[in-house]
Amino acid sequence: MGVVENLNNVRKHLPASVTLVAVSKTKPDGMILEAYQAGQRDFGENKVQDLAAKKERLPGDIRWHMIGHLQSNKVKYIAPFVHMIHGVDSLKLLGVINTEAQKHHRVIDCLLQVRIAEEETKFGLTRDEAFDMVRSDHFMGMTHVRLRGVMGMATYTENREQIRAEFQRLNRIFDELKASVFARENHFDQRSYGMSGDYLLAVEEGSSMVRIGSLIFGLRNY
Repeated sequence: MGVVENLNNVRKHLPASVTLVAVSKTKPDGMILEAYQAGQRDFGENKVQDLAAKKERLPGDIRWHMIGHLQSNKVKYIAPFVHMIHGVDSLKLLGVINTEAQKHHRVIDCLLQVRIAEEETKFGLTRDEAFDMVRSDHFMGMTHVRLRGVMGMATYTENREQIRAEFQRLNRIFDELKASVFARENHFDQRSYGMSGDYLLAVEEGSSMVRIGSLIFGLRNY
């Protein structure tokens, strides 16, 4: 099947309340345009260089998501246009995003990356680190970032119950943050989890945003 058929096959499983981020990393412009022409507007890249280059070449109304691990010294290249930064895993990084956004008179939407997987390789904050961060004076003084919610990646495993439990752990952290810190912030509304291998389970558990690449574009090209 082609990109459009694959995209429609994924969409039919997603409620209207779930945002689909099509993960276009390593994929050529032509494939991205196929999805774009079928109505897809949210695309995710994991490398700043690729994100900035594709932004220049592709339609201006695409909403570009930075989904990879972001280094502080690279923020300046995407600050003028990025729609959302998914992997905020330190107060330092959030501070740099705030500074760069201010230079462009923007407020940049971000997600806190929380480590829910048992794999050591996954980036992310612990629950306590997330709470310390959003209760800090430094964060309270930031006016050019907007925390939209939390993001997490489950362990790469065939064990569906383990994945479900990890998604539920992220839900609990979101609920705690919402109740104790963001109760009056209507924009704190995103629970982002679920990828090609586990997005149906993620939707069952209440994810509001899924990141899907291989099911739409085929296996990655390296």
